[in-house]
Amino acid sequence: MTIAERLDGKRICIVAGSGGVGKTTTSAALAMGLAAQGRKVAVVTIDPAKRLATALGLEQLGNEPHLVDPAVFAEAGLEMRGELWAMMLDAKRTFDELIERLAPDEETRREILDNRIYQELSGAVAGTQEFTAIAKLYELDRDGRYDVVILDTPPSRNALDFLDAPDRLTGFFEGRALKMFLAPTGLAAKVVGRSTGVVFGVLKRVTGVDLLQDLSVFFRALGGIIDGFRERASGVKALLGDPGTTFLIVTSPQREPVEEAIFFHGKLRDARMPFGALIVNRVTPCAQDDEVDVDALTDELSDDLGGALAGKVARTYAEAQALAHRDQRAIIRLEQALGVSDPILIPQLEGDVHDIGGLLGVHRHLFASDEERARLLDEAAGVA
Repeated sequence: MTIAERLDGKRICIVAGSGGVGKTTTSAALAMGLAAQGRKVAVVTIDPAKRLATALGLEQLGNEPHLVDPAVFAEAGLEMRGELWAMMLDAKRTFDELIERLAPDEETRREILDNRIYQELSGAVAGTQEFTAIAKLYELDRDGRYDVVILDTPPSRNALDFLDAPDRLTGFFEGRALKMFLAPTGLAAKVVGRSTGVVFGVLKRVTGVDLLQDLSVFFRALGGIIDGFRERASGVKALLGDPGTTFLIVTSPQREPVEEAIFFHGKLRDARMPFGALIVNRVTPCAQDDEVDVDALTDELSDDLGGALAGKVARTYAEAQALAHRDQRAIIRLEQALGVSDPILIPQLEGDVHDIGGLLGVHRHLFASDEERARLLDEAAGVA
């Protein structure tokens, strides 16, 4: 089954995996392939290294989707029948935009956005980056302009933060500390009214900053948007489990990424989130099942290459086959742990994927049929 068939009927595709396994390039190649088939696709990354922009031939990406010129794909030999839009998430800006939408009036909006407490807090609240990533998906999905939205996520070691981000943000706004500031009663009122007043009074004299006033204005203004925040968090959480949403797990065959892929899949299963496919990237293809006899291969090659060169070639080939067998064992472990029998395997490609040509190499394997993909893997392994 091709990746396009697996994503049939899906509006949201969340690409997850550990760092350094090719999530960004996989997301870009996936978006490119779906757009080439005639769909209007937006791909969202949070990668500050600008790998997505570079691969798509762009100088930079902003916090709103930018249409990639179809001419850049035509030059590489790919006809773009649809549209590919790309953006790099600015978590702080997205959080600000959410406040702007939820604020009941202009005065409240300005009181929050201009407040020094908010300006520090909006970039520091646990789960903010993960929440804003999903909130941007929610916004793009509700907008209705795109057939598919693809999110390149943070490394999966933050899987729990990512999946729990809506609850974590809601928990913050419903927390006891926040409620104490919004409506202190009893002992809390005395603490806020006396002890903090003395401390903040000293700070004001020393620094000139009226921190107590900033806190008072911030929490008073915040009280007017909490209900809206709860509603948005609920909508964002529902989007993660929606039938139109699917998660793709990208990994490489190395031990740590494999274990993280298994961990993340377990979190998806526990949270009852939809899982679409496993993509194993940078696989070393295997030309034969048996271990290589280096001495025998050296003897076989000696007449054509000479003894010294034949030995080097034989050892290099044996090392490549050892890596290939290691990768095969990793793939079997993934299949058993995740309960999948048809992972999408992408071989180690020559060079780093940093441009449209490199993306086309990944795209070629992603969108191949099972038979075509097997043939491509054989070609990569040097099997005639």
